[in-house]
Amino acid sequence: MSSTDYSHPGHVRGRCVEGAMRSCCGGHWSGANIAAMVLGFVLFPPLGLAVLIWTMMGRPIQDLPGWAHEKWTRVFGKGGTRSYDESENVVFNEYQQTQYDRISEIKEEIKRRAEAFRTFRFDAKRRADRREFDDFMSSNPDRGNDRN
Repeated sequence: MSSTDYSHPGHVRGRCVEGAMRSCCGGHWSGANIAAMVLGFVLFPPLGLAVLIWTMMGRPIQDLPGWAHEKWTRVFGKGGTRSYDESENVVFNEYQQTQYDRISEIKEEIKRRAEAFRTFRFDAKRRADRREFDDFMSSNPDRGNDRN
């Protein structure tokens, strides 16, 4: 029996390629990905090929629709002269854009606060670890296993 767990999507013959997507060369061969690939080949072969490539990139099939929608919106949603959400009323469009900008600012603030909280928790954990280590060192670490 091998000591390497090949069933984990993050391992391929004991190696994992760490990238921006944390994808691995062996792919994400889950039951859902395989079923989607087979169904894609049966219904429309280019779709099956797309799912195969997606799987080989190491991504779960559940991420594909959101990714495709995002790319479609990026390419076709803003390419026209008028956005889908715009109306003929210029004042309403300005109000709507102001609200979108405000929401974006709130989202950015939430991200900043979450990052600050993660940093705070890391620092607090480090301080607690430091205190614990200092207590250990001050309690005569030369005794080793004599303490219980």
